[in-house]
Amino acid sequence: MRTTIELRDDQRAKLLEMAARRGEKGFSRLIQEAVDRYLDEEARRDRSVEEALAAVGSLSDDEAEALERAARRLRENWR
Repeated sequence: MRTTIELRDDQRAKLLEMAARRGEKGFSRLIQEAVDRYLDEEARRDRSVEEALAAVGSLSDDEAEALERAARRLRENWR
């Protein structure tokens, strides 16, 4: 599908240079790869947030206190 995006002159120049090094005439494939990476990264971030939120409340009060004490001890001995 074709679309229009706004790029700065320096961005366009760098993309054309990268495409040329890869033996490509234009930079459409580079844009596709960049969008794919961005979407994958956002999906991973969303999963990480969901996993973190699912962990809320997963420790008992005693476990949370023990973990807090252990963290304090580590911080005290940290250089």
